Amino acid sequence: MNPALQGLITILVGVGGCIGYFYLSNQLLDKVIFPATGDKAGQNINRANQVRPWLFLFPAIFALGLYLGYPVFETLRLSLTDRAQDDAFVGLANYQQMMAEPKFWEAIRNNMLWLIVVPAASTAFGLLVAQLTDRLFWGNIAKSLIFMPMAISFVGASVIFKLIYDARPAETAQIGVLNALWMSFDGGAGSVFVLQLLPTIILLGFAAILAFVTYVIISPVLERRSNISMIAYLLYGVVVLVAAWLILKSLGSVPALWTTELKYGEPQQWLTVPFYNNFFLMVVLIWTQTGFAMVILSAALRGIPEETIEAAVIDGANPFQIFFKIKVPQIMGTILVVWTTTTLMVLKVFDVVFAMTNGQWETQVLANYMYDKLFRANDWGVGSASAMIIMLLVAPILIWNVYNARKEMR
Repeated sequence: MNPALQGLITILVGVGGCIGYFYLSNQLLDKVIFPATGDKAGQNINRANQVRPWLFLFPAIFALGLYLGYPVFETLRLSLTDRAQDDAFVGLANYQQMMAEPKFWEAIRNNMLWLIVVPAASTAFGLLVAQLTDRLFWGNIAKSLIFMPMAISFVGASVIFKLIYDARPAETAQIGVLNALWMSFDGGAGSVFVLQLLPTIILLGFAAILAFVTYVIISPVLERRSNISMIAYLLYGVVVLVAAWLILKSLGSVPALWTTELKYGEPQQWLTVPFYNNFFLMVVLIWTQTGFAMVILSAALRGIPEETIEAAVIDGANPFQIFFKIKVPQIMGTILVVWTTTTLMVLKVFDVVFAMTNGQWETQVLANYMYDKLFRANDWGVGSASAMIIMLLVAPILIWNVYNARKEMR
């Protein structure tokens, strides 16, 4: 059958089925179950109005239960059974086997690294671009260009960056942009500036900005405000620890930039260098998600009342104080939404790793580990156990988002 005809039939059957369901369910409710006749007409009308919303919601609830609820329980069941033993119940044996594998802990470590770097970088770059482009007359064009990667699939973006990281033999022309740039250095002033001085400035600037942002975030604690809960204190503590770790790592990397012997004239297989190859993979997700963060945060920045900014200018605040102490606190809720949305995506990241390294060279992540177990090793028990771990990591963020949404509605 022609695909276009199939699509048309599907639309007609789907739309017609919905119309038929709502019409017939209303007729059944109003004419058979609670007829608006006789002595109890008023009572039946009230009962029908109470039931009707649930009748209309039933298709959506049924579909969500079928496509979301059932897989969760089935995955939990599979994680407690062994397919090789005719689905015999084995308890937590699959979880014990999973935790005994080095690849699982490698995936956990890499996921934590992605969680620290990608949401922070995407949100920071998105906020920076949103602030700067609002001051340019060609800002909308710049925003369009930065948002464009959002239209590319993760696999497509991965292929693009795989070509950027590509390495050819030293005697041939390099098609990878990174290796072409690398091969142009020979230890002269250009290489010192690009490979040592510039990264040093970036690392020191990153550490300084992170320290300042952390100070702004924890300033309520430093001012000893009385309306801060114990949970908030714990969250502030986590923020301080993570920020301190990142600052120390940034400052600790500076001496290595000046003491490491660089292999000039030799193309580098960037994706095979352990630890650093994870950052090369993260660049892909940061590149695609910066546009999303920029659009959301740009809308939030434009929603800030001009009166607050004018009052700060009159009081003598400089641009940095206006941005960090006036604008950022007012859009903190939006920043957290962008941050948590990117965090959820990072926890489920699969496409980038699968397309570029397939988890080799110490780049394994949980979603790719789950795929390997389910579809390569055919180990449904361990694969389902890893899926449950991903769900447990995602669940607190979802609950926190729902809690904040309800809080804002109230």
